[in-house]
Amino acid sequence: MIVDERLVTFINSFDTGNTPILDEIEREALDTSVPIIRKEMQSFLKFLLAAQRPLRILEVGTAVGFSAILMCEYNPVQCELVTIENYEKRIPIAKENIRRAEKEAQIRLIEGDAMEILPTLEGEFDMIFMDAAKGQYINFFPEIMRLLKPNGILVSDNVLQDGDVIESHFIVERRNRTIYKRMRDYLFELTHRRDLVTTILPVGDGITVSVKKESVES
Repeated sequence: MIVDERLVTFINSFDTGNTPILDEIEREALDTSVPIIRKEMQSFLKFLLAAQRPLRILEVGTAVGFSAILMCEYNPVQCELVTIENYEKRIPIAKENIRRAEKEAQIRLIEGDAMEILPTLEGEFDMIFMDAAKGQYINFFPEIMRLLKPNGILVSDNVLQDGDVIESHFIVERRNRTIYKRMRDYLFELTHRRDLVTTILPVGDGITVSVKKESVES
């Protein structure tokens, strides 16, 4: 945990919960050890949706559909959401959860590898939510930038990796070093591109929020 646990508990004590179906899906996910977005991230997304009212949303990493449903449920406007998932065992669960939440008309779940699917998508998105394999964020990034509309918002979850990203390369476990390097590369890219304005926030396991500039000064 990158923020003091007592502080997180205090902040989450003000959480008022979600809709009954989201609370039910969240309980089921936690009971089966399926990772879903943390309470802090849920609150942040609700705030962002209320402020930005995106009409077209792309999510990379569906899991069991919790965050996709949340984004449709708490967006003040009727939106279209496209979500991509590669893990075969979770896809049927996500489809069933989307059906239970009565969001089939809004959410389109595309099955397969995001590296193959992203280049096939057309049109621009007002908001993109990255919550897939962390080591792949940097590889997805060129297509993400193509799909993000000017003034659109890119939100990336779990970017601080329980604090591993601030450690020396030699302290990080060998099996995690590739993800560590790729995430540091991703953070550098987000914060140094002239066509993005990015902030890194210690929310949950760390998030970035980037806005794509409408024009870039020469």
